[in-house]
Formats: sequence, C-alpha cells, structure tokens
Amino acid sequence: MTYNWQNPDWPRFSFQIADILDDLTVFERHVGRVSGVLDALPEGTQAEHLIDLMVSEAIKTSEIEGEYLSRADVKSSIRRNLGLTDEAPARDARAIGIAELMVAVRRDFAAPLTSEMLFDWHRMLMRGNVRIAAGAWRAHAEPMQVVSGPIGRETVHYEAPPSADVPEMMDAFIDWFNATGPQGATPIKQAPVRSALAHLYFETVHPFEDGNGRIGRAISEKALSQGLGRPVLLSLSKAIEADRDAYYDALNFAQRTNEVTGWLKYFLTVCITAQKDAEAEVTFTLQKVKYFDAFRESLNARQLRVIRRMLDEGPKGFEGGMSAGKYGSIARTSKPTATRDLQSLVDLGALVVTGGGRSTRYWLPFSIGADIS
Repeated sequence: MTYNWQNPDWPRFSFQIADILDDLTVFERHVGRVSGVLDALPEGTQAEHLIDLMVSEAIKTSEIEGEYLSRADVKSSIRRNLGLTDEAPARDARAIGIAELMVAVRRDFAAPLTSEMLFDWHRMLMRGNVRIAAGAWRAHAEPMQVVSGPIGRETVHYEAPPSADVPEMMDAFIDWFNATGPQGATPIKQAPVRSALAHLYFETVHPFEDGNGRIGRAISEKALSQGLGRPVLLSLSKAIEADRDAYYDALNFAQRTNEVTGWLKYFLTVCITAQKDAEAEVTFTLQKVKYFDAFRESLNARQLRVIRRMLDEGPKGFEGGMSAGKYGSIARTSKPTATRDLQSLVDLGALVVTGGGRSTRYWLPFSIGADIS
C-alpha cells in the first residue's frame, strides 16, 4: 500500500476547481445569511449563541474520537475561560482542556500558525492524561497506524510517516499553512478549499501521539475563520459526527493520492451542512427572542416552565409534540389544568395545535412540527 506522503508529488495537491464551484457558491450564500441573522440578535444573546456554538463543537469533536463529555462541564469551562463566571472549575480535566482549546482557536484565529501554538493546543487537549507526552511531536520508533478490528485481526487503514520525519514535515506544513493564508505569499482564496487541504495535510502527517483528529479539525476552523475574516459561525464537528463513517472513508481514500477533488467535494458538503445547521440555530435563536418579547408577560409560571423546556430542544422542536400528559409531568400539575393552560397558549397564538382526541399535539409556531397537518 502506497500512501500520499510516499508519492513523489507530495505535498503538491491537485484538484479540479470546476467540480466544486457550485458548492463554493452555496457555502458563500449561507455564510451571508448566518451573518445577517446573527447581527439582528441583541448583543447579550449573540454572546450566548456563540458560547453554545463552541460547546457544540467541543462536544462533537470529542464524540468523533469516542470521548463523551458533560455539556454542563464544557459550557461552564468555556464561560470561565471567557471571564463570564466565578463558578468552581469543572472536575473533568478533559472538559477544561477542550474548553480552553475552543476559546484559543477563536481568540487567535488571525494569528499565524506556529509549532508552539500547536503544542499549546495539544497540552490543553491532553489535560489529565499522564500517558501522553503532551506538547511535543511523537517520537516513538514503532509505526503510527490507524487500525480497527480485534487484536490479532486488525485492519490497517493508514500508516503515517515515521516519527523521525515529523519535525521537518511539520515545519513544511506550518510554512504552507501561513503562505496560503489571506495575507500569505501564495493565498488560497477559497476558504473551504484551504480548510479541507489543511485538514488532510495535518491528518496525513499525524504528528502527535494522540489528539490529531481534534487538533486537525481546530486547524480547519482556523483556516475557515481566516478566510472569512472573523471566527467562523458553524460547527464542523457536528456535521462530521452525524456520519463518522463517511468522514473516515473520505479521509482514508484521500490519503492514497494527491489528486484530492473527491476529498474537497466531501469536505465542502460538510461545510455546507454545518453552515445550514448554524443558519437554523441562529434563526431559531432570533425567533426565540421575538417569541419571549411577544408572550413573556402573558405566561404563568407553569406555562413558562413548559415553553422553556420545549425551546431547549432547538430548531427541530419538542419530539412528538407537546401533549396534556407531557405538560402535566413537566409543570407538575393535573391533566385538567394542563389542558386549560395549553388551550390558553393556543388562544394567545403562543402554540399551534394539530390532531385531535388522544392524538392532539401542541407545537411552537415556528417549530418544524408545527407544519404537520
């Protein structure tokens, strides 16, 4: 098996730009939409939305690697890093570390990439891990392989360059990344293209003992942010995690050749999915603000508790819709009171109703479920 880094044209990636022009146009259109809706949010709501975006990226980039973190711990840690809370630190060092990484990537998006920056990111990510040499390139003599399957019957999906070659290869990668940036000597003007190539390049070198996937996705975010001129308003990892197999299949295939049109098409699909998801989330946040402006003073304590619970489900709405039984459980009230409260909300226009009898369901007016007939 010959890998891309073993080919004589490494790392001169080639691709057919004509094959991805339509996808680039779609991405740029959604970028503009998200920015417009975000600008319409109140300043405090904007800040909370951006925190939620970082939390989502932190949670999902960890889940891709099979690491599951408490959302509350991650959010608390991000808020601490931003100086927004005096709460005690989370007990989970992993949550603290990934929170530090999320904040650092966004804060320093415009700064040139350096080996020390990558080492800092790695130290953040490896908090509490005593098995890994944090903040240093891998140095072990045995091959760095990506494998799956039971012991003794492993399948080798990829073998990275020898550890001895990593320092020189990473110097070349860092030079390439900075040279292809907006202010570099040879800029790649399409931000998603540079982001995709940066991710593939970094993952191919696989310079650390652990954490390469998470840092590689942080590098992709940095490249997108530099190309857009501001911290990117999306979660790549959320889109990737939704179909991890497709991600690994595309990456494994791309690491066989330096003709990477297929990889760019895959990565642009991820970027567009992430941007559409971000558009839905920020639109939902704006709808939520307008909803509370319209109805807050008309809701009793029970109704407010239930409405907040429904809003917690995000743009997809409360699964299965709200029923009198669910309302009673959440509000801790009787079914007759639940039914009266729900009818009052319908009369206000705060909820819409579908079905009838035992199938009666209530939805927020802007939720997906409200379109059910």
